[in-house]
Amino acid sequence: MPPEAPRIYLDNQATTRCDPRVVAAMLPFFSERFGNPHSAEHAMGHEAEAAVEAARGQVAALLGADSREIIFTSGATEANNLAIKGAAFHALRFGDTRRRIVTVATEHKCVLESCADLAWSGFETVVVPVGADGLLNQALLAEALLVPTLLVSVMAVNNETGVIQDVAALGAMARASGALFHCDAAQAAGKIPVSLADTDLLSLSGHKMYGPKGIGALWVRRKPRVRLHPLLTGGSQERGLRAGTLPTALIVGLGEAARLAVAEMAEESARIGTLRDELLAKLRTGVEGLVLNGSAERRIAGNLNLTFPGVSAQELIRACPDLCISTGSACSSAAIEPSYVLRAMGLSPARAGQTLRIGIGRFTSAPEIDRAAEALISAWRTLLDKA
Repeated sequence: MPPEAPRIYLDNQATTRCDPRVVAAMLPFFSERFGNPHSAEHAMGHEAEAAVEAARGQVAALLGADSREIIFTSGATEANNLAIKGAAFHALRFGDTRRRIVTVATEHKCVLESCADLAWSGFETVVVPVGADGLLNQALLAEALLVPTLLVSVMAVNNETGVIQDVAALGAMARASGALFHCDAAQAAGKIPVSLADTDLLSLSGHKMYGPKGIGALWVRRKPRVRLHPLLTGGSQERGLRAGTLPTALIVGLGEAARLAVAEMAEESARIGTLRDELLAKLRTGVEGLVLNGSAERRIAGNLNLTFPGVSAQELIRACPDLCISTGSACSSAAIEPSYVLRAMGLSPARAGQTLRIGIGRFTSAPEIDRAAEALISAWRTLLDKA
């Protein structure tokens, strides 16, 4: 039997391969350097604490922040929950009467559900729609802000379409109205420069930027200080905002991933963008009526969200067993209904059901792009003939 063709991984919005350099940095902290970073009485505890603080500085450097503003979490989902619910519960505790929270229809589920959870505490969530390009209309945000608002949450880069929101302008609007501005930057950090100028809270995730799963961070502005109520209690770790023993090895991995991003982001983005454009050009040649969803200009380098007319996306995936691609968010992959992100952009359920998300990353090669294009074109034509 001929050897199996190697798989081609094109789902880098779902997760990225942990960079071997990140793995190498973490390994000692699983074995000989295993001390608890909160053990202040002995050398191994001090060693672990120093590694944690060095990583905190590396994450801060990626964002252009003060290291004291970095709170480690289990990932962006926890960071988003802490930002949104933490701000709301602090407001309740200290008598802030604002009960409006504003977010966007295409946000990650963990943001939308965090906002929805607050209805039990008397908060009102306003979900602002997007246009066909996936971008938020600033006039609609301005209208939502006419009512006193506690917090606005807008993601920097969409996890399905790769569309980049103008968070600087949106954050300035929110803060000018007196609201806090939170940004879910899980898909942006390490891929594009992130500005904190008009942001109060920002979330990121290790496994979206070639670091390990199970670790992320929340940036919390110090000047002027943003106050949050902790969701996890039982210890004074992380400035009292997140109790629990810190996972030194994972934090070291996140720090190394951040360091690599600072050093390599610009060159990497250019290379990935070239591969993306080559793949799109090949697919447009071979797939009549192919549609790129979302803004073509305001998009991260590695993302393509494509509608293949006339065929089911699920069938197309099954017809390409060597390709690791998806129909959308990994967090919603168990749901059988079409993507809510695409529907919010105006796609019909039928068109959304014909759509694939392709994520190109650090370890994608040019030959893999050629093979992927050939496989998708061949599979689409075969399925269309059978339809």
